[in-house]
Amino acid sequence: MPKLKTHKGAAKRFRLTATGKIKRGHSHARHILTKKTTKRKRALDVDTYVSDGDQKRVEGMLPYGRS
Repeated sequence: MPKLKTHKGAAKRFRLTATGKIKRGHSHARHILTKKTTKRKRALDVDTYVSDGDQKRVEGMLPYGRS
């Protein structure tokens, strides 16, 4: 069985937790911030988990996890 390649784009976007869940950040938080409310910008700064429907697909892109 050959070694599997890590999807480098996914490796930069997702992090594994100790329990095996996958954390992700939010989009829309990098520019054009003046029209967004402070509350909205603060909420976008908090990481969340990958949805159940996408969990298996992201796991396939990160075969060895991420340190």
